[in-house]
Amino acid sequence: MTPFHNLRMLCIAAAMLAASGALACTNLIVGKRASADGSVMITYSADAYGSYGFLHFYPAGHHKPGEMRKLYDYETSNYLGEIPEAEYTYGVIGQVNDQQLSIMETTFGGREELVDTTGLFDYGSLMYVTLQRARTAREAIDVWTGLVETYGYRSEGESITLADPNEVWVLEMIGRGPGRKGAVWVARRLPDDCITAHANQARITRFPLKDKENCLYSKDIIKLARERGYFSGRDADFSFRDAYAPNDFSARRICEARVWSFFNHHASGMDRYLPYILGVDSLTEEMPWCIRPDAPVTLNQLKQDMRDHFEDTPLDMTSDIGAGPYEAPYRPTPLFFEAGGKRYFNERPISTQQTAVTYIAQLRSWLPNHIGGVMWVGCDDANMVPYTPLYCSVTKNPECFDQATADPFTFSLRSAYWVANALSNFVYPRYSQLFPELQRTRDALDAEFETLVAATDAEAKGMSEADARRHLTDVTLSAASTMMQRWRELAMRIIVKYNDMTEKVERDGQYLKTPGGDPVSVIRPGYPQRYRQAVIHATGDRYLAPGK
Repeated sequence: MTPFHNLRMLCIAAAMLAASGALACTNLIVGKRASADGSVMITYSADAYGSYGFLHFYPAGHHKPGEMRKLYDYETSNYLGEIPEAEYTYGVIGQVNDQQLSIMETTFGGREELVDTTGLFDYGSLMYVTLQRARTAREAIDVWTGLVETYGYRSEGESITLADPNEVWVLEMIGRGPGRKGAVWVARRLPDDCITAHANQARITRFPLKDKENCLYSKDIIKLARERGYFSGRDADFSFRDAYAPNDFSARRICEARVWSFFNHHASGMDRYLPYILGVDSLTEEMPWCIRPDAPVTLNQLKQDMRDHFEDTPLDMTSDIGAGPYEAPYRPTPLFFEAGGKRYFNERPISTQQTAVTYIAQLRSWLPNHIGGVMWVGCDDANMVPYTPLYCSVTKNPECFDQATADPFTFSLRSAYWVANALSNFVYPRYSQLFPELQRTRDALDAEFETLVAATDAEAKGMSEADARRHLTDVTLSAASTMMQRWRELAMRIIVKYNDMTEKVERDGQYLKTPGGDPVSVIRPGYPQRYRQAVIHATGDRYLAPGK
């Protein structure tokens, strides 16, 4: 069972209508000199309706000659074949290995005719096999592209983030077409003092053809585009995105808008790109591939970036009737819908209810690998969960994040995914009333866990590697257990306090009671004032009471 379902081209409108369970992800990326503490940080929101969020876990290990690795389709779990296993594989938890290499992705789909379903590797298998075989981002590019050339590539167009404590690369790739093994691809290194992002649309346009330190690409990347009729200009003018993932309205408004929102949090002057991301005019100025932030980005800021809903921008989702009575920054899917014979769309922010699991990889060059890599994880919408720290060298997967704990059809109070979803789906319908309570606990846990990691780093540095790994595993398991306990308690508290659309009265953290022990009269807030006015506007005098 994988945590992901059918992955179709979110940013291509026709594919959106055809897809039965589209998955659409977001990667936010921070170079080491753009972060406040010198760490490389990358994020991943794996957004898939109906899927179960868990963490992949592969212990490090030696393998005998002739041992084979079975491959299963990442979206269907169907068996595809097998390849020879590597002599040694690194340990992997979530999207990071014990060498501080992290790999994350978003799908841009691109030209459907370039998909080769005979290939052996899809993007998911490529992520985890590469994490098991590579130590650095540059090495991962070689492993990734080598596997594709040898065994073939069966997925659609992908944007891949590959990061280690010193470098971040973004690789964009698409197949060569049915029966043509391998893929065309380009990889660009992010300048250390910059931030970038990708969100289901290819973002590499023109790229340097003679800068091997900062840009790598397949030999036939331009040749194939010419053969297919996607490009006819000078090599120097070639744009990967324009050739392989044309930039239409959906690409800008549904996908690039998320990149803009991230940039807008960290740099002034982003309003100049509003016409571009609104998608109304294809001739407007496009956003750059990367930018320098006005100030270094902190880990906590990056967590809030992952919780973004376009607040306080022209795309804010809380200010119109679509937000419902309780001003929720969420919309039901599908993204595109029809009414009165016309086609409409919903905004698509970074934070969305269909998230199965969200990650932030923090990679720190000043610490040994077994201590330096921390994977911050939440199973559900980033806005509705705290980020729990998992050290990259752990020897055990916490039960609440393990694949075997539950599944999409089996609820369990031991599963982080199901406990988080039980709470968030109780909060969504009365968002403005209930969310502040969740937010306080979420933020308190975030701060508590950041303090825990700082203390654990100091403790582990004084230990042997073997002792440190045991200690880091214990701390990780304990943090996961703490998160689960606090989140179950919060869920029970919110259900009790806000039962039946009312609110029990509290003072200093205690419910007020009658002398006989019953609740005092509950608060009955009714609809927020703005929605009361909307009801009156829609119904006129129907509910007008006589008298005043």
